[in-house]
Amino acid sequence: MDNMDFVDEKEFSRIFEKMISSMTDPQSFDRKEFIGILVELSELFGISKGVTEFYTDVSKEKLKDGEIFCDFDNGRGGPPVIYKRFVSKSQAVIKGTIYRPEDEPPLSDNDMRRLDLVVRSLLSFVSRNRLSSAVEQFGFYDDKGYPNLRAFLRRAGTLYGEGKFNGVYTTALFNLRRFSLINQDIGRDNADVVMKKYYEMISHAAGDDGIVARMGGDNFIMLFKNVHTDRILGILRGIPVNYGSGEDSRVMVSASVGVYPIPDEFVFNTQGDIMDKLIGSSQAAKRDHTSSIVYYDYSMVKENYKAMRVQQLFPKAITEREFKVYYQPKVDVETGRIVGAEALCRWFHDGFMIPPGEFIPILEQTADVCRLDFYMLDAVCADIRRWLDSGKQPVKVSVNLSRKHLADVDLQKHILENIDRHNVPHEYIEIELTETTTDVEFRDLKRIVSGLQEKGISTSVDDFGVGYSSLNLIREIPWNVLKIDRCFLPADGDDERSVTSLMYRHVVSMALELGLECITEGVETAKQIEILRSNGCRIAQGFVFDRPLPIEQFEALLGGHRYELGKIMG
Repeated sequence: MDNMDFVDEKEFSRIFEKMISSMTDPQSFDRKEFIGILVELSELFGISKGVTEFYTDVSKEKLKDGEIFCDFDNGRGGPPVIYKRFVSKSQAVIKGTIYRPEDEPPLSDNDMRRLDLVVRSLLSFVSRNRLSSAVEQFGFYDDKGYPNLRAFLRRAGTLYGEGKFNGVYTTALFNLRRFSLINQDIGRDNADVVMKKYYEMISHAAGDDGIVARMGGDNFIMLFKNVHTDRILGILRGIPVNYGSGEDSRVMVSASVGVYPIPDEFVFNTQGDIMDKLIGSSQAAKRDHTSSIVYYDYSMVKENYKAMRVQQLFPKAITEREFKVYYQPKVDVETGRIVGAEALCRWFHDGFMIPPGEFIPILEQTADVCRLDFYMLDAVCADIRRWLDSGKQPVKVSVNLSRKHLADVDLQKHILENIDRHNVPHEYIEIELTETTTDVEFRDLKRIVSGLQEKGISTSVDDFGVGYSSLNLIREIPWNVLKIDRCFLPADGDDERSVTSLMYRHVVSMALELGLECITEGVETAKQIEILRSNGCRIAQGFVFDRPLPIEQFEALLGGHRYELGKIMG
């Protein structure tokens, strides 16, 4: 039999209805009023304390890593009289605990059912609100707390729907420049602080009307009113950011930025309407060595289409061997004898040759270039093996590898597997690597070159003088060959005291004193051959001798062919 009720039924019904009414209309919800209702219910039941808890999952519950609410506590203490724990379909955990002093009269069974109804209703309310907040957090923010692309698109879509977007706002897609170096130099934790502070500077400049969202890594997209453009682009061009209290605890942060001001006639249907413009301009900003900020123009749409077309055609093209090896001879300028060659890629598709400049830079944006490089290495090794088997005397062939390969910790192994599969003596292969642009790549490059040296494979540095710390490059890495870029080679009309002539002379002299074989590329005239001779550079590569040749023509030159220097020199 039930003991006597402690709670007045009419009073309970009145307050409970108020609570339900307050909870069911989120638009008019008044937290202060709601807490007042909870206090009334607590006093009605003689409750001393009420606690609700919310955890996004069970593991967070075990760690007590969640939100804990205590909206009523009169300090009288007491044991828990009701404890409820729910696990939602999303695996979130919602808990409620009610405390009551021991000196209060006991609650009847009816009272306990009423109190249980209150707790269940309250937890349902907390669950709905917190899960709604969690959905917002999970859906529109990343794991670091930055707004994400969905948040950006939601804001842009709202402004567009309200007619406030066109002609008023500008969008930008930016990537933090050389941020991997900052990570390397000051550590990931400090780098996270730098990124957050830089984000906050830009977000503050964008104001409440704008949004800055993170797309992953060090890539961001943003939306801001046109009136803020100068201030925002000033920050994106570069600004020092502190990560500690010391004078030395700061780094310079800048970004490569693609910018698209929203025109008056803009139509916003899908995210591609914005992203297509921003991706093209931001990629151009990364490639541009003169400006880190590039505004969108229509020609970028054609460039994007071309890039997509190349990427679509590539897998089939490589399977069907549409890429052919062309060989450009390397010639001894004293004897005219062919002493080597560089393997260069040519793509033949539907009866036409696609120039390297139209597909190599596109493939460089993805790992596809690595697949193409190994295709070329495999083809060169097959050619050398065939020459050896047919009695022809091969020459050393240099094969280019993209900087993308530096991320491959097993690169040396993969190169050796390719060469040895064809049983090609290592002396006939030279791996040509482009000079690096970062300290991180420099260390990877040193490791790879040293490893290849130990296996007897020659290495050369291409584009010397245009990358990261060129003097360190030849001081610390055991190259065999230094290829001097054509930008160092004096033109026919240059005085021997010109800056170019002086630089060329000293680069050749330095290379020879370091024991490096020296090759100059881009040699096009008899006068330039004389320049090579007078400065002690024995090997030339360039149109003055031959353009890159298809394999049949190059094979015909093997076996002692010499260029007639007398005719070339006039």
